[in-house]
Amino acid sequence: MKAVELRDLDLDGLRAKELELDDQLFRMRIQKSLGQIEAPGKIKDVRRDLARVKTVLKEKAK
Repeated sequence: MKAVELRDLDLDGLRAKELELDDQLFRMRIQKSLGQIEAPGKIKDVRRDLARVKTVLKEKAK
């Protein structure tokens, strides 16, 4: 997901996306600890997307 796409969302949409990504990251960490994760590289992508969402939220808060 690109930052440009995130900037088009409203605050409620961004908060929902943040919760979704946070939950997804939590589930992926659990899978990794159990050795069941299929794509370990996806954790990195989810973390970056979460960081992008948080950055756009802070930008809109100003």
